[in-house]
Amino acid sequence: MARLKFGAFLAPHHPIGEHPMLQFRRDLDFVEQLDALGYDEFWCGEHHSSGWETIASPEMFLAAAGERTKRIKLGTGVISLPYHHPFNVAQRMVQLDHMTGGRAIFGSGPGALASDAHTLGIDPMTQRDRQDEAIAVIRRLFNGERVTAKTDWFEMHDAALQILPLQEDMPFVVASQISPSGMTLAGKYGIGIISLGSMSTQGLMALPQQWQFAEDAAKKAGTTVSRSNWRVLLSWHIAETREQARREAGAGLLRWHNEYNVGTLMRPGLTAFASPDEAVDKTAFVEGAASTIGTPDDLIKMIKNLVDVSGGVGSIIGFAHDWANPENTRRSWDMVARYVVPEINGYIDGLRKSRQFVIDNRAVFERAGQAVMAKIMQNDKAAAALQHTGTGRVAIPAVNAPDLAKEAAKQKA
Repeated sequence: MARLKFGAFLAPHHPIGEHPMLQFRRDLDFVEQLDALGYDEFWCGEHHSSGWETIASPEMFLAAAGERTKRIKLGTGVISLPYHHPFNVAQRMVQLDHMTGGRAIFGSGPGALASDAHTLGIDPMTQRDRQDEAIAVIRRLFNGERVTAKTDWFEMHDAALQILPLQEDMPFVVASQISPSGMTLAGKYGIGIISLGSMSTQGLMALPQQWQFAEDAAKKAGTTVSRSNWRVLLSWHIAETREQARREAGAGLLRWHNEYNVGTLMRPGLTAFASPDEAVDKTAFVEGAASTIGTPDDLIKMIKNLVDVSGGVGSIIGFAHDWANPENTRRSWDMVARYVVPEINGYIDGLRKSRQFVIDNRAVFERAGQAVMAKIMQNDKAAAALQHTGTGRVAIPAVNAPDLAKEAAKQKA
């Protein structure tokens, strides 16, 4: 299996009640932690309502994150293109790319919250077409073209960017949820995808069909799409044991589901959970569950299953949430970096093989012990001292140590 990239997606989803200033700072601390742990990507979104989602400008947040980090890629997840003039989006992304040293990823979507579109007076029926129009123009601007365009929602006259992106080819990524529009756009332009609908069982099982939408659109447009540029979102909370993960995540998961998904967004088909245990059971321990609340081994199994079901993806992106308290949440992401990522990507395979080689070839390495004993026996005082030497009393690497107790017994006989 090809090595997977790993990242985090911060919508954000924060329960109402914490000081917003401290929330922003805690989120920036989180990006800094991910960078230190070796995660490949960090994504944050754009929202203007609902109370739970507080980042209105992903570009502004990511510019601050860029100053705190060194290597992690920083993606807009996503900029809702119908909310903005495309020229302004292009300029902000170019500035972000330069300010982060060429680490920006341009992720876009049509806008996820109906309340956001309502606030701006945008007809939801126009949003996906407007995203398509905006992508087409922004790609031309990034290529250095001078663009004149007129639509029913924006105009440009001889528009050209004064500065082009620092990256020769800044990655373009579109969000995909349930409808085929995101995958179709990706295929049309030959760009990347971040699948957000995979956090549900139905979304996980629909991944093969979703990819087919992208391939069909690419074939029609004469472009290509690559699974290496396909990012899939998963949710998890990881601890040393399943019981501990359950205790840490249950109450926060209950609140997130009941207050946000059911109480605020009123997602169709969802009903409130009655207890933290029910929340955990129905989220992570039902047949075909798309979330993991458990151990590193449980998440490893989930990711391998996702790769099999989907046919192959390029990145696993974890959904950042407040199911657990900040300390246990940080611990969860730390454990994923330490135990899940290396297991999935084979980083410790060589260590296991090296250990087994030593075990399987012990007879070959006994000659090293014989060489040590030969030197001891060549010295009368050392040989005499051997009678009083027991296991562990000499500083000889264990792999080279003869059986000193056995040799001492011979000397005493």
